Amino acid sequence: MSAVIVNDRTDQGPLHDVTVRPRPRHRRVDAGTFFAYLGLAVLALVWLVPLFWALNTSLKSETDASASPVTLFPAHAYTFSSYRLLFESGRVPLWMANSAIVSIGVTVITLIVSTLCAYAFSRLDFPFRRTLFAITVGSIMVPTQIFIVPLFDELRSMHMIDTYWGIILPQTIAPVMVFVLKRFFDDVPRELEEAARVDGASRLRVFGQIILPLSRPIIAAVGIFVFIGAWNNFLLPFIVTNNPNLMTLPVGLQTVTPSYGVIFALQMAEAILAALPLILVFVLFQRHIIRGIATTGIAGQ
Repeated sequence: MSAVIVNDRTDQGPLHDVTVRPRPRHRRVDAGTFFAYLGLAVLALVWLVPLFWALNTSLKSETDASASPVTLFPAHAYTFSSYRLLFESGRVPLWMANSAIVSIGVTVITLIVSTLCAYAFSRLDFPFRRTLFAITVGSIMVPTQIFIVPLFDELRSMHMIDTYWGIILPQTIAPVMVFVLKRFFDDVPRELEEAARVDGASRLRVFGQIILPLSRPIIAAVGIFVFIGAWNNFLLPFIVTNNPNLMTLPVGLQTVTPSYGVIFALQMAEAILAALPLILVFVLFQRHIIRGIATTGIAGQ
């Protein structure tokens, strides 16, 4: 509906325009859309209940957290004693800094290696390409825990124990990310590359100036997932590091937990403290994650 222009001439003033704008129409929500949003709200609530329970338990005293039967609200006032104990007994800022260094290093190197491998599998024709890609995909089903002992021996022989590189490099091999990126590169029109090659662009220039700019959504999503996985990784940093100054946050928090009994409030405080940076990352970059998942088409398989 177009706006209506009303011309009004008065004796004292010149001709002026009065714009009459239509009232906004209210969108009608059908029953299917209503129940879809209702189902999503219920699922979101179900997802938030464990997070709320962990946060609520972490703010209780140990007496209230271990009381039987379990109650939602504490008998006494809420307290930050568990968080205070973590910061007083541990080196939380240092562990967070180590986790940030390791996670950023793993993310950067993984993106470089995975994008180059995925582009090679997608565009280049070289001997045993299909066989190597099949091995790469098949390695996704192999649990990484079975390589811990030979990996530790290899890192020890290379003098990488108690070093950042010993924590970072083993995590940079991500076959699943190579598979996801290759699927995206397969959908990029080859005509764009052929036109650039005709103009004299090299293969590396085509990759850097055409493929990568078109792949920003999926690269951002892959980077976020790799960062989250590196931040949450406990086993490898636990095996590789003995120096308290090199411990990541998941490993360092375990040194604060007493070796006897079950300390519910303290453990929930550790979980909240370790998950808080990841929650912030997801809130800040959720649009990139959703766009990356939608672009790959995995969700629809």
